[in-house]
Amino acid sequence: MFWFFVSAVLLLFALKYRYPYFIKEAKYICRIALVVYRMTKYIKSKPFYTVVDRFLDSVQKNPHKAFIRFQDQTYSYVQSDKQSNRIARSLLKHADLREGDTVALLCGNEPMFLWICLALAKIGCSAALLNPNIRSKSLLHCFSCCGASVLIAGAELQDAVEEVLPALREQGISVYILTDHVTSEGMKSLTDKIKQASDEPVPADLRANISSNSPAAYIYTSGTTGLPKAAVISHRRLWAISFFQSICGAKSDDVVYICLPLCHSAGFGIGFGGSIERGATIVLKSKFSSSQFWDDCRKYNVTVIQYIGETMRYLCNAPKRVSDQVHNVRMAIGNGIRPEVWRTFISRFGNVDIKEFYGSTEGTLGFLNFAGKIGAVGRVNYLHKKLYPYSLVKFDQEQEEPVRNANGFCIKVAKGETGLLVSQITQKAQFAGYARDPKQTEKKKLYNVFEKGDVYFNSGDLFKIDRENFIYFQDRVGDTFRWKGENVSTNEVSDILTNATSIEEANVYGVAVPGYEGRIGMSTVTLKKDHQFECDGIFSHVTTYLPSYARPRFIRIQDSLAVTCTFKQLKGKLVEEGFNPAAISDPLFILDEKVNSYRPMTHDTYQSILEGHFRL
Repeated sequence: MFWFFVSAVLLLFALKYRYPYFIKEAKYICRIALVVYRMTKYIKSKPFYTVVDRFLDSVQKNPHKAFIRFQDQTYSYVQSDKQSNRIARSLLKHADLREGDTVALLCGNEPMFLWICLALAKIGCSAALLNPNIRSKSLLHCFSCCGASVLIAGAELQDAVEEVLPALREQGISVYILTDHVTSEGMKSLTDKIKQASDEPVPADLRANISSNSPAAYIYTSGTTGLPKAAVISHRRLWAISFFQSICGAKSDDVVYICLPLCHSAGFGIGFGGSIERGATIVLKSKFSSSQFWDDCRKYNVTVIQYIGETMRYLCNAPKRVSDQVHNVRMAIGNGIRPEVWRTFISRFGNVDIKEFYGSTEGTLGFLNFAGKIGAVGRVNYLHKKLYPYSLVKFDQEQEEPVRNANGFCIKVAKGETGLLVSQITQKAQFAGYARDPKQTEKKKLYNVFEKGDVYFNSGDLFKIDRENFIYFQDRVGDTFRWKGENVSTNEVSDILTNATSIEEANVYGVAVPGYEGRIGMSTVTLKKDHQFECDGIFSHVTTYLPSYARPRFIRIQDSLAVTCTFKQLKGKLVEEGFNPAAISDPLFILDEKVNSYRPMTHDTYQSILEGHFRL
C-alpha cells in the first residue's frame, strides 16, 4: 500500500511537470461531461424540465434560503416564488396572456425584474429584455422586432415609454407601468394589481407545451450592422448559459454578486440563470459602483463576482484601501480583462480565481480559461472541439470576408496566426438567429466552409492560438466596436448623427485609448452647405438620442469622406490616426460633459486623457 501511494504521488508530480494543466483540464472535462449528461436528461424529459422548474425545486428544498439580497432587503426562495405567482396571476387576468406570448420588459436591475421573468416562465411566455438606456427610434425598433403584445416598464422609465406611446397604441399594445397609479392615457398601473393577486402556485399545465426549442427570452445585440437585433434565446440555450457557473466551479452555498445589466446575457443568463441552476444566493446591485463594490462584497459575504474588462479596470484605478484584501470573494466570472489589469487585480485584491471566458449572445460556442493563464480566453480542448466543431480561418480585413482557396473553401490559419473564429452549426450547436430578421440571420452564416453543404456561424471575432493551445481574443471585425461593456453599432450612430441639422455624412468608428478596454466612439463628418459645426446643438442631439456608451466622444470634420469603389466608407486610416490633434489638421472636437457641449480638442486635453485625468 505504501509503495502504491508513493507511486501515485510521483505519477501526479510527473503529470504536473510534463502536463502542468492536466488536473485543471481533467476537472473541466468532468464538469462539461456532467453538464452534457444533465442537458440531455432535461431535453428528453416529458414535460421538458425548464430553468423555472429548477427554481421551484429549490423552493421545495430550501424555502427559507436567501434568493435575492437587494439594498437592505432579503427575499427568500419561497418569498420570491410567491411574488412571481402574484405577478403571473395578475398578468393572466389583466393582460390576458397565454402560453407562447411575448412580453417586453423595460426595467433596471431590481428584484421585480427577476420576479417578472420567473412569472412569465411559469405561464409559458417569453421575455424580451429591453435595454433601459435606449430611447426613441431604437426603443420602438427593439420592441417591434420581438413581436410582444405587452410592455412592462419601470416607473422611472415612464417618460421613455411616453415618447413612443403613440406608435405603441397604434399597434394595440398593452402598456403597464410598475407603479400603483398612472394618469397618462394609454398606460395602466401594475403593482397595485400584483398586490391584490393570489400567491397560490401557478398550474404547470399553463406551460405544458414548452419545449427545448421554444423561445425563453429575447436578448438584444447590435451584432455587426444596423439597429439592435433580438437574439432568440431558446430554453435549450438558456440552460446552456445557466450551466456556465457550474462549469466554472460555483456551488450552491455561493453568494453571487450581480452588478452587470440584467438585460444582457451575462447578467441574465450566467448571473440569474446560473444562480437558479446552482440554488445559490444573488446579491443584486442596481448598477456598478467602484466605490461601493468591495463594501458590498464584505456586507453580503459575496463569494462569486461577475465582471467585464471595464469594471475590473475601474476597481484597480479606485483609491487603495487597507481593507482591499479583506473579503471572501474566491471567484470572478467575466470577459474582456486585459493582462495588465488582471495582474494588478490579483496583486491588489488577493488570489481571486479569475474565470475569463469568451461567448456571444447568439453564438454557437464559447471558451473558458479554466487554467488561469493570464490574457487567454480559453484553451483548445479535443473534447470541446469534438462536441462543438470550430476553426480559425484566414480573413481579408479590406474585403471583410474569409479568404478562400482555388476550390472555394476557407483556409485554416497556422498556430500563432490570427484568424476569424467560425463554428459549425449542428443539432447540438444551434443558431436560432434574430427574431423577425431573416436577412441579418442569414448574414451570420457561412456556407461551404470546408466542404460542400456545411454551414458555419461567423463570430465576427479574430483570435489566435499559442503553442500551449491557449486561445486569445484579438479584435472584432465589421461595423461594431465595444465600449463600456456594450456593443455599439456604427450604422446606428451614423444614422443618428446625420439626422442633426448641420451634418451631411458621418463615418463612425471606434478608436483605442491607452489604459481603457475596448474602443471609444469617434466620427468623421461632413457638414451641410452653409452650415457650421454646432457644438451645443450636436451635444444636445447625441445625448437625447444615444445612450452614453454610444455617443461619439470625438468628432472630426472633413470636406469629404473617403469611400471604396462600391461606396463603402473607409475607416482604416481614420482609426490609425485616432484623436491626436498633433497628427490631425482637420477641425477636431471632444464631447465635454462638464460644459454640456463639444469643444475644440487641444493638445493639453489629449495629454490629460493619456494621463488618465480626463474622464471618458
